[in-house]
Amino acid sequence: MEVPIGFLEKLRSFVSFLPVFFLLLLIGLFKALIVGPVSSAIILIGNSSVIIGLWPAHFIWTYYCLARTKRIGLVLKTFALILFPLPLLLWPVAGIAGSLLGGVAYGFLTPLMATFEAIGESITSKSYHCFVDGSFSTIKGSCTVVTDFTDFCFHSYFSYMDELREMVSADAKPLEIRLSRVPSCLLAGLIGVAVDGVFITVVALYKSPYMLLKGWKRLLEDLVGREGPFLESVCVPFAGLAICLWPLAVVGAVIASIFSSFFLGLYSGVIVHQEDSLRMGFNYIIAAVSLFDEYVNDLLYIREGTCLPRPCYRTKTETGHGKKVLGEMKNVDLNSRRSSSRLVSEESRTLKKAITLYKPVQVWEWLFKSCEVNGRILIRDGLINVKDVEQCLVKGNCKKLFIQLPAWTVLQCLLASAKSISPGLVITDGVELTELNSPKDKVFVWLVGPLLIMKEQIKNLKLTEDEEYCLRKLVMVCKNERTEDWDSTGFPSSDTVRKAQLQAIIRRLQGMVASMSRIPTFRRRFMNLVKVLYIEALEVGASGNLAGGILNTERDQTQKLDQTATTDMDVV
Repeated sequence: MEVPIGFLEKLRSFVSFLPVFFLLLLIGLFKALIVGPVSSAIILIGNSSVIIGLWPAHFIWTYYCLARTKRIGLVLKTFALILFPLPLLLWPVAGIAGSLLGGVAYGFLTPLMATFEAIGESITSKSYHCFVDGSFSTIKGSCTVVTDFTDFCFHSYFSYMDELREMVSADAKPLEIRLSRVPSCLLAGLIGVAVDGVFITVVALYKSPYMLLKGWKRLLEDLVGREGPFLESVCVPFAGLAICLWPLAVVGAVIASIFSSFFLGLYSGVIVHQEDSLRMGFNYIIAAVSLFDEYVNDLLYIREGTCLPRPCYRTKTETGHGKKVLGEMKNVDLNSRRSSSRLVSEESRTLKKAITLYKPVQVWEWLFKSCEVNGRILIRDGLINVKDVEQCLVKGNCKKLFIQLPAWTVLQCLLASAKSISPGLVITDGVELTELNSPKDKVFVWLVGPLLIMKEQIKNLKLTEDEEYCLRKLVMVCKNERTEDWDSTGFPSSDTVRKAQLQAIIRRLQGMVASMSRIPTFRRRFMNLVKVLYIEALEVGASGNLAGGILNTERDQTQKLDQTATTDMDVV
């Protein structure tokens, strides 16, 4: 669709889409009133049943793991065991309330949004999709939400607790607090909650009208001029829906700011304990308001920095003239980057289309698709058998598949990326994932950075083909905890330092995959993948048995012929 040029053309385009917008809004509201209660009830009843049913197990297992863990010291463990009944008792109330609010939001907004998305340029039979989209799919999505929530409560939670209970190395220092600092920490925390709660709320309320007006201004510019995100979808009615719902976003931002102010205030107690100074805790209480104001200014592109005072609350990290100069240089560089970011965001938003930004779901799809392809390869190579798949499906023992198979898949990507000239990760032919085009989601930012570092480490090691082949096998069949684990594996290199570096990369990779496996959607998607691999393993096993049977039959026939020939020779 062409972008209108000129004021009259923009005005005509805007007026012509108003009836379409209101018609779609009525259809969406009608579907939301029908589907919303059903979807909300599914999420509320399903999640509440899981919360109440697993609450005794969560309570008992949390206390057991806290009592057995060696990751925290005796004093901190005692405080945790005393204070943990409060959050554990509040968890059912908060969980059920969150399920109610989330179910209402999902059940009513999803059909409404799907109605507007149904008139996109790539959609055929728009009239049909306007009435159908978001109806059954919302109910099905509600069941998926309950499934993922169940996986998190039943599998991910106990996985976190098991990790807390695992043994740590002898030289690891447990996390501990000093009793002498506890009164000053509590005092700073209480004062921080009171002060920051009030002042951050005042700042959020003071900036909320500007956020409302500036957001409306940006959305109206996109609506009339067809710029920004609406140039991609070319869905002007959707822009109208965004304009109507923008006040709710502003209210949600203010509520989130008020809610976060309590945690910012409590963090002053952590500052007091780390710096061993009550004065530094008070300095942080004042600086937290300044940091929040600067963050809001950067978010709304109001002005650089803040006019509020920001006293220094760190002494152990800001000593020395050289560090201060370095900090000033970093601030100058940060200000220049903010200015350039503002220029791109304010003046030339459509230039962002020059860089193809991948969405988290695209990377997620690549991971599971690659795991399926590589799983078939490993089954045919004998590194995964029917017994491994059956243990995962029947007994729930999925460590080999959940951890080692994705780690093997990501290792394949790292090896291919290390050989290429790409600055990022080579996902497939013609698709590269870099820091610029990777998803900006916090989980993927946490994931892509370490993978790029591991890629450079593998590149510097300059592995041979034999080492790569053996490394792929060792990921699946070896624990990779000590260098001695590879002594009888036939690894080509005898350099212990080289083997230790490779084992460290594998352990870090498996640790990242273990953290990824706790994401609720991971287990649901991977169990579907395991079912596909089970069929593949049965087919490979059946073909192997058939081939073995044919070979045994031919061997028996050959033996009979040899015996007959021998008998005939004896007779002669």
